[in-house]
Amino acid sequence: MDQFDPLPLDDSFYKEDRAAFIKEETGIHDPEALKQHIIAVQKKAYALERFPCIRCFAFAWERISDLPAYEEVFKLGRERDGAILLDIGCCCGADIRKVARDGWPIENLIASDLCADFWDVGHELFCSTPETFPVAFLPGDALDPNFLQPFTPVASAYQITDFPPSLSSLTSLTPLRGHLSAIHVSSVFHLFSEVQQTQLAHSLAGLLSPLPGSLIFGCHIGADERKPRFCHSLESWVTLWEEIFGQGGVKVEVELTKNVASMRNDVSWLVWSVTRL
Repeated sequence: MDQFDPLPLDDSFYKEDRAAFIKEETGIHDPEALKQHIIAVQKKAYALERFPCIRCFAFAWERISDLPAYEEVFKLGRERDGAILLDIGCCCGADIRKVARDGWPIENLIASDLCADFWDVGHELFCSTPETFPVAFLPGDALDPNFLQPFTPVASAYQITDFPPSLSSLTSLTPLRGHLSAIHVSSVFHLFSEVQQTQLAHSLAGLLSPLPGSLIFGCHIGADERKPRFCHSLESWVTLWEEIFGQGGVKVEVELTKNVASMRNDVSWLVWSVTRL
């Protein structure tokens, strides 16, 4: 195993108040004690998966509230009875904890990640337990049809004849077809090939509620122009979703930026949302 070589956790995180949320969650307010706590947990997370977002501490900071669609997401949560939000590729769960802290009913939240151990590391990071933070967590591979069966997007509410299942009872995401009001997916798409990205987009589209305003949103590494493997451009990203939902079925908003909170600024990021009309 290569020697663990993290980036420094410097004082800029505290000056920019990036640590405010984790202070609230952990109850650790002393900057040095919090710093040592985060570094200790980082080593455990990095031993599971050597993702750049762990090396640069992005796993510890919520960034969901900085996404342009977040306000619309919470409007949806307030106005739609029983609205369910999925955070897929949740890592240690910082983003879904922010959603819960902001007031989304905890029984209508579900998180998922390929690495089940990340959720346990998240409890250690945020000083919680399954009892004190009882959000449903479902480990699994979103590219495995046995976990998430690809569907054509549900076109009408009349196609949904059942009620959403209890989130804590699920063993796969498939039963949530057409039931999700919001899906958050950040730092995930760029991990896959173009074919796999297309498969994932189709699968997530099948989970989305057909009601207007339902949306999928997030961010991932993009490119100024289309390149092989994982880098979508602005144009190709819009085309992907319009092909899945059909012309006029969704509004796709996307920008290419290097200014994404708590993330690497040496690459370009696609920040985006796909909203049903």
